[in-house]
Amino acid sequence: MSRYERPSRRVYMSFFLQSAWQVQFLEADLKTLLPQTFTFADPEKIRQLARRGEALGTSEARQMLEHAIETGRGGVYLKLTPEQLSRLKRT
Repeated sequence: MSRYERPSRRVYMSFFLQSAWQVQFLEADLKTLLPQTFTFADPEKIRQLARRGEALGTSEARQMLEHAIETGRGGVYLKLTPEQLSRLKRT
């Protein structure tokens, strides 16, 4: 079974730049914060997460992500497999 045939769950990835890129994840309701967070020095890691989470399906989505990175804050919805979601829920 391919990744595209498996069930997926929507999660919102929020990011902002302080001294480094801070990344948080929320359930699709935008109220429930998931315990896993990341800190990156390079915004390319945010692009990779967005690509893996199938958030860059259209040219408009890619432009919006680039604009958010240039602005220093933003977010995108990701489609995660159950395995990916379980990793984000670990503390």
